[in-house]
Amino acid sequence: MISYSAFEYAYLWFPFIGFIVGFLGSFTGGGGGFIFIPMLTILFGIPPQVAISSSLAATLPICVVGAYGHYKKKNLDLRIGLIFASAGIIGALLGARVTSFMTARLLRIAFGIYSILIAIVMYLGQRKDKRALTNGEELNVLSKAGKYSRCSLYGFLSGVITATFGTSGTAPILAGLMGIRMPLKLVLGTSLLVVFFNTCSALGAHFLVGKIDLTIVAFLVSGSVIGAFLGPRLLDNIKIDKAEGQIRLWYALGMVVFGVIMIVF
Repeated sequence: MISYSAFEYAYLWFPFIGFIVGFLGSFTGGGGGFIFIPMLTILFGIPPQVAISSSLAATLPICVVGAYGHYKKKNLDLRIGLIFASAGIIGALLGARVTSFMTARLLRIAFGIYSILIAIVMYLGQRKDKRALTNGEELNVLSKAGKYSRCSLYGFLSGVITATFGTSGTAPILAGLMGIRMPLKLVLGTSLLVVFFNTCSALGAHFLVGKIDLTIVAFLVSGSVIGAFLGPRLLDNIKIDKAEGQIRLWYALGMVVFGVIMIVF
């Protein structure tokens, strides 16, 4: 369902928020829904069902602009991205149905729990790799079948998360791509491609069961496109591969903070 809400002065903050989310989304390989949802629901009191659907719509331009920017910089693995996306489409169709049966409070609690669990998985994986390197052990190399099966599993999970919570499903995507030992810059670009397909699928399903507020979407997108354009350009000038472990830990910490906020408030 599509609607147009009346203009409110609080909406003037949305282009600024969109810019920050668009920049961070394209810079870190996420669509930005992970930030949009807490902002819209907690700071502006927008109902979760409306925030989820509107967040998905506002995420699409970030994915398109960001993925294209990463593609030009050769930071994108098309084959792995399509495997993730194919499984994600199935998961997104399922997740959209789940949303329609959950209350606003339950959605926020579930989102918080999901955030914390994924953060724990990412932390444990990073800790295991660090211990292996410290002991002089070689990291396990996945076979092609193992790599593709893991991609499918995490892709499906990301699709479910995308449609259920409107968060772009970035966390399982990043966890899956990092789990197959993909270089970090490729992870970020490929993640945006997967997020794009997941978001398209979830948004299509939410046309039937969700409530998309195009007024909110327009204000968010007006800033997010600019931010998404700048993200890949800045990333190309930074050597981040050596700091991959620290980046994963900080990302996990951020997810825990967001998760706790959603559960408590």
